[in-house]
Amino acid sequence: MSGSNYVAAIDQGTTGTRFMIFDHAGKVVASHYEEHHQIYPQPGWVEHDAGEIWDRTRTTIGGAMAKGQVRANDLAAIGITNQRETTVVWNPKTGEPYYHAIVWQDTRTQSICQRLIDEGREVFIRERTGLPVATYFSGPKVRWLLENVDGLRARAERGEALFGNIDTWVIWNLTGGPRGGVHITDYTNASRTMLFNLRTLDWDDELLKLFDIPRAMLPKLRPSSDRDLYGLTDPAGPCGGRVPICGDLGDQQAALFGQVGFDAGEAKNTYGTGCFLLLNTGKEIVPSKSGLLTTVASRGETCYALEGSIAIAGAAVQWLRDNLKLIDDAAETEAIARSVEDTGGVYFVPAFNGLFAPHWDMYARGVLVGMTRYTQRAHIVRATLEAECYQTREVIEAMEKDAGVALKSLKVDGGAVKNNFLMQLQADILGAQVVRPTVNETTALGAAYAAGLAVGFWKSLDELRQNWGVDRVFEPQWDAARREEGYAGWKKAVERAKGWLR
Repeated sequence: MSGSNYVAAIDQGTTGTRFMIFDHAGKVVASHYEEHHQIYPQPGWVEHDAGEIWDRTRTTIGGAMAKGQVRANDLAAIGITNQRETTVVWNPKTGEPYYHAIVWQDTRTQSICQRLIDEGREVFIRERTGLPVATYFSGPKVRWLLENVDGLRARAERGEALFGNIDTWVIWNLTGGPRGGVHITDYTNASRTMLFNLRTLDWDDELLKLFDIPRAMLPKLRPSSDRDLYGLTDPAGPCGGRVPICGDLGDQQAALFGQVGFDAGEAKNTYGTGCFLLLNTGKEIVPSKSGLLTTVASRGETCYALEGSIAIAGAAVQWLRDNLKLIDDAAETEAIARSVEDTGGVYFVPAFNGLFAPHWDMYARGVLVGMTRYTQRAHIVRATLEAECYQTREVIEAMEKDAGVALKSLKVDGGAVKNNFLMQLQADILGAQVVRPTVNETTALGAAYAAGLAVGFWKSLDELRQNWGVDRVFEPQWDAARREEGYAGWKKAVERAKGWLR
């Protein structure tokens, strides 16, 4: 490992997979990205083909290594980061999934969740897991699969079915799959299943009984940055050699790590398919009274976080492109939104999969309100960007209530932060600074950091802090009256979206 020059990361997200190679300064050496298909079998259902995701992962690894002229022995380690909660169950002998991956956005488990709520289980589940009862999480998805896929429960009870979120699926395949693949997950991903006890840092037997899930299906729990290594890449695989796999974090915890948010009180917001705001609370488990999640931030040395999860952010822009055909490319939204002074009174609440934090209404659905004959395409595009910012403000206000601290500035990352108009809009709607780092893809960087620390490529957290740099700071420009008038309209629109399916 002493001769290795780089650390790499697989960033397996909701819409695609990226393989990134970083040098010691945290700079990108090479990168390759591939989208995968979104499958919508019926309203509210969202699936991915797990086999396609693995194929795309192989392609991105080969593509980035070829671009950077990097060989396996040039890599000190690989870290994994992933869309959280997305659930795969597969046959360990053949490597074939028993069903499509059920995506975190999917709402088919509404009846399972409602039954738990009606039985009065919500307080118990939140106390154990830090999570509300919601369709978002993996536990109800596993139960749905066991109840609805022919023969799966019997196979699971015979030890012929493995469960994992996408990190587990990718690591198992990377390390050999049916030929001895490692079945593990880390504590950050485990904390998103509704099966994991935040205090014992282990799978909870009472929760497994409640969901009727065999413990043998579950992956082994490992630290997010693991000096003992999870395993080595299969030399017959896309890396073409044996590279240590020793970093694993859910995407939002990885982004906090990549933003060097190692200390209590540090926060970041990621703008991707959804929006996810995390506040590091250190070693303290902080129960939320304001509609946030309590989650594991990382585990080498365990720290926790409060999280505000927004289901639809960049996915709404994708919807404008793919469903409504209002744009050809997400990059167009900046110029289109700038072409109008405001939304003309239009608000768009993209509750396609219900409302997540801070409302947790699985019966909400998307609404577009305030339209008149004056309304144009540009107003709807601008309202879509404003929705990301207003949802973020709701979450920040909830976080300020829970933490008792007012936000002065917000660190941001993710693909959408390249949109200068969106970032300025966020500063205006918040009335606070928005700080964009030099490396926007901090999710992959965080996974690389976790892996690199495990093998000594980086020696300390202080060394990583020195890599972080500011690209641009956006200062608020709206006056208070405009800010509050716009926010009042937003809250009114949210009320229209709530409980739509009731």
